[in-house]
Amino acid sequence: MIIFRYLAREVLTTMVAVTGVLLLIIMSGRFIKYLADAASGELAAGVLFQLIGLRIPGFLELILPLGLFLGILLSYGRLYLENEIAVLNACGISPARLQWLTLGPALLVALLVGALSLWVTPLGAAKVERILKEQESATDFDALTTGQFQIQGRNRATYVERMEQERQVARNVFMADRSRHEGEPRQGVVAADRALQFIDPDSGSRFLILYDGVRYEGVPGRADYREIRFKEYGVKMRESRVRDEVAQAEALPTVTLLQGGRDDYRAQLHWRLSLPVLCIVVTLLAVPLSRVNPRQGRYARMLPSILIYLMYLAALTSVRSKIEKQGLSPAALWAVHGLVLALAANLHLFGGAWQRLFDAIGSVLGGLVWRRGGKA
Repeated sequence: MIIFRYLAREVLTTMVAVTGVLLLIIMSGRFIKYLADAASGELAAGVLFQLIGLRIPGFLELILPLGLFLGILLSYGRLYLENEIAVLNACGISPARLQWLTLGPALLVALLVGALSLWVTPLGAAKVERILKEQESATDFDALTTGQFQIQGRNRATYVERMEQERQVARNVFMADRSRHEGEPRQGVVAADRALQFIDPDSGSRFLILYDGVRYEGVPGRADYREIRFKEYGVKMRESRVRDEVAQAEALPTVTLLQGGRDDYRAQLHWRLSLPVLCIVVTLLAVPLSRVNPRQGRYARMLPSILIYLMYLAALTSVRSKIEKQGLSPAALWAVHGLVLALAANLHLFGGAWQRLFDAIGSVLGGLVWRRGGKA
């Protein structure tokens, strides 16, 4: 039990560190994308952190298996490097026993990933879809932020000093737009005392009605600008175009997928079921791959191991896409798991031969690095 706790602590601590770094990287990229959408008026600034929070379970269900895989490689690689595994073997802990001990934390991670993929992630995806639908129905007027210039589309910028009457009336509105007239670029600037939104009951189009203002328009570089003063001036507003991020099947509960007969429903259902299995398979794969020669260092197996994992995940996603779009049998997804499981069994049964192969690869790569360093 002491050895089990020690190994589980080493694996889980490393896994949490790796998962945290990967999650931070992915969340940063997604948050930058949301910021760009908010800057262009596609999303309201108030929903950014809500969207990120709802997407975290979807990120974790894919990052946790990779974090577990790398956690086993790094932690066991250190144990091999410091000859702790050799001591465990001398005390009666065989490689097979080591594998069984490692399955303990792997089962815990698999249960967590299963809960995320089967329940938590669909709930978050459904809420993300609802928020994005609400943002799609919003207009430029709804997304206006007081006290700052806001880009709306590619040819318009708007500034509003303040909003009144529960955001129904905008005060001190400034608007600049660009257009082309008879092949010449034209610049227009509008300043108005107040503005409100108007929806045409016949067409459903939305207009921004400005009151008591002035418009200047003309060709940049010329002095013949026109000045138009108005009591009422209407500008047609574009509808928000938020990009779809959530597929329909992704946001459905697992119970609904069990009742559906569509190809995309089957693909999504078997994908959710396969993610916990992915955790178990990568554990069976990572333990023999973590066996390193102390003379080569703990990172000698990292590159080929990561390549194997990436090919495994790429095969799963490719088969999932074919199930969804081409009607391929879901058994193909489980066949991929079976092939990788056979590879893991081969690594366990013929570990000596694979050890010599990996040592030879490591020696060749080390020689190439040494030669390049010597020439430099």
